[in-house]
Amino acid sequence: MTAAEPPSEDLSRLAGLHGVATSYSPAPDRTVAASAAAVTRTLTALGVDTADPAAALAARERELRARLLPPTVVCWSGTPSAALDALPDGTRLRITTEQGETRSAVDQLPPGVHRLTATAPDGRVAEAHLVVAPARLPTPTGRSYGLLVQLYSLLSRRSWGMGDLGDLGELTAWAGRALGAGFVQVNPLHAAVPGAPTDPSPYRPSSRRFPDPVHLRVEDIDEYPYVPDRDRVRALTERAAHLREAVLEKGALIDRDAVWELKREALELVHEVPLGPGRRAAYADFLAQEGEALEDHATWCALAEVHGSDWSRWPAALRDPRSRETARARAELMDRVDFWSWLAWLTDAQLAAAQRAARDAGMGVGVVHDLAVGVHPQGADTWAQQEYFAAGMSVGAPPDAFNARGQDWGLPPWRPDRLAESGYAPYRRLLRALFRYAGALRIDHVMGLFRLWWVPQGLPPTEGTYVRYDAEAMLAILVLEASRAGAMVIGEDLGTVEPGVRETLRERGVLGTSVLWFERDWEGDGRPLPPERWRADCLATATTHDLPSTAARLTGEHVELRHRLGLLTRGLAEERAEAAADTGEWLEVLARLGLLHAAGGGRGTSTEEAEVQAVHRFLLRTPARLVGVWLPDAVGDRRPQNLPGTWDQYPNWRLPIADAEGRAVTLEELAGEPRLYALVEVLREKGSGG
Repeated sequence: MTAAEPPSEDLSRLAGLHGVATSYSPAPDRTVAASAAAVTRTLTALGVDTADPAAALAARERELRARLLPPTVVCWSGTPSAALDALPDGTRLRITTEQGETRSAVDQLPPGVHRLTATAPDGRVAEAHLVVAPARLPTPTGRSYGLLVQLYSLLSRRSWGMGDLGDLGELTAWAGRALGAGFVQVNPLHAAVPGAPTDPSPYRPSSRRFPDPVHLRVEDIDEYPYVPDRDRVRALTERAAHLREAVLEKGALIDRDAVWELKREALELVHEVPLGPGRRAAYADFLAQEGEALEDHATWCALAEVHGSDWSRWPAALRDPRSRETARARAELMDRVDFWSWLAWLTDAQLAAAQRAARDAGMGVGVVHDLAVGVHPQGADTWAQQEYFAAGMSVGAPPDAFNARGQDWGLPPWRPDRLAESGYAPYRRLLRALFRYAGALRIDHVMGLFRLWWVPQGLPPTEGTYVRYDAEAMLAILVLEASRAGAMVIGEDLGTVEPGVRETLRERGVLGTSVLWFERDWEGDGRPLPPERWRADCLATATTHDLPSTAARLTGEHVELRHRLGLLTRGLAEERAEAAADTGEWLEVLARLGLLHAAGGGRGTSTEEAEVQAVHRFLLRTPARLVGVWLPDAVGDRRPQNLPGTWDQYPNWRLPIADAEGRAVTLEELAGEPRLYALVEVLREKGSGG
């Protein structure tokens, strides 16, 4: 078949029964057909034999007709389950709850993921996972504002060349007490793929299940003061000081690999210090609690030290986490497996400490953690959970008005069928771990709970297709785990969003994300959306880590940056004019609403600073329940943390927070920064903190 050949009728129907789309709509008035090659390869990745589509279709239809229940059934509290209502009259139910109790009816079941057995009058028996979840997460009361920051970019005079969890604890304690902030949102802190150079992007981790020990504050580990070789410790801290000073005073980029090299050497020394009885017991509890998942993660890390971080290149027997050879290697590397398990325990503890610091400082939410959309194809998660990932596939985005070539993010997708068969076990474990130290969770590309664009390996992103997930089950488990933790959920729903997705998320209490520059009346005149027409159930911000800072957008410097890097698709004059017109429309709205206060106050407020303040006054005019301030905006930073579409042309994920002149600003300096306090006063004008 040719790449452009459309799927046959049988293949299309077969695809539909497996949740594989045969077309997509980039615009309401336009439909694009998926190729037969893309559909066939996607079905193959789902374990479907497509050699004879007609036979496969008939087999699938027979299977669905005979099936009493899907592998996972959802029951929202107070709402009948459609799957259970469809059972034949007289079907007997037997439910074993998470607590081990046996029930014969769904009514009054506690929230959880239970085991369900259904026996039909004709003798057919089906077993399923039964997810019982609250109908929705509680709506936040009142309004809260907070800070958004990439943790690595926030250096203190104590950090070792990049921001760490000690800095996060200090930031939350200060922001809660001195600023009245209700939350601090950070980038994903998932474990990165080891090796040099490490991919600096926090959105392509080795594992989403475990955090990265590079964020540890070494001095805060209980055993650190008892390292016997103080000369080596002193030498390491001196080298760390040089790294820190290079970034803060000499304009150097954040060097994650150099930071980890130092921290790892120090942590090896600390690891040699015996744990006291109480600490030993706590560590043993952590090992028991995390079980096989932690053992797998630590084993992968230990094997990566020997064989490299690409497990597809390991000796064949070691590519299977359950092989005898892997068990033998684990035993031989037990000291290294323990080292990596210990690091996970320490990092988990410091993450929990940062959240406690936030709550102790009066924050209503605390730390908002970020869940990346996927993992590196050769990382720890894909090795340990191979059966859950679709081989030969990558997640991305179809072509749209902003990117005619589509996108391939290099992240292997979860198989929806395997997730459902397991009762979403890996997803549940992931959420449970993150909610342990999160006051709220931001879900990157939350639309992925509904469907993802799968790109077959070796094909361009244009040759992909959408694969649907059981959004009801994915949402039910998200709501279940968030409610158990007493946490909020924020969905990053920017860009092209399938009709009905935002409404479904709102129905379940999941907040959305609204960025000022994108909020226009797209169904009307395209003008800036008036504040009263913004949605309430959202986190409203002026910018994000993937967008220009507010100062750069207001001054047009983002266009000049893209021009210098050769990223403009049109002439510089045309791009400048369009950016100026866009900004001008917003400034006109701010002025008309009386939000653009005159510059030149007692502190010498610049026009640009006054405009940044006006943007945030506008956000306060909206009904948004959460208002976020991009921390670099508070000091006039001009540089984006990430410039999509670049790799080595721009130092993505390696810049410290800096002022308008590009001078790095420390956490200690932030705490005394007049411009930041002036912006905070704007946020407090309507009593929005808390």
